[in-house]
Amino acid sequence: MKPINIKEKFSKFKDHWSPRVVAQMNDYQFKLAKLKGEFIWHDHKDTDETFIVIKGSMQIEFRDSVVDLAEGEMMVVPKGVAHRPIAKEECHVMLVEPEGMVNTGGSGGGLTAENDVWI
Repeated sequence: MKPINIKEKFSKFKDHWSPRVVAQMNDYQFKLAKLKGEFIWHDHKDTDETFIVIKGSMQIEFRDSVVDLAEGEMMVVPKGVAHRPIAKEECHVMLVEPEGMVNTGGSGGGLTAENDVWI
């Protein structure tokens, strides 16, 4: 049992759209990710997904709206809801999601990140 320094963990990787696990609580993982540009449209059929903005700002685009998230804000995207994260400038986020969840949902493609990469 040791504290986790989130800022230090972010310094250990540079890749965008490649979440890294920093902790696990029961079946849920806490992941850090650097976002920049536009992600792909996707959904997660069986689970919600939480975005917590640590540094910077981002948007989550939905089919009928766009939500702006600033540093210190968070949002839970309900399961089954199509969404697309966007960050005009690099944004640091913490994701809270079940172990084994694929970042692109069932959409696949070149931005699908390897799962369970710990830092």
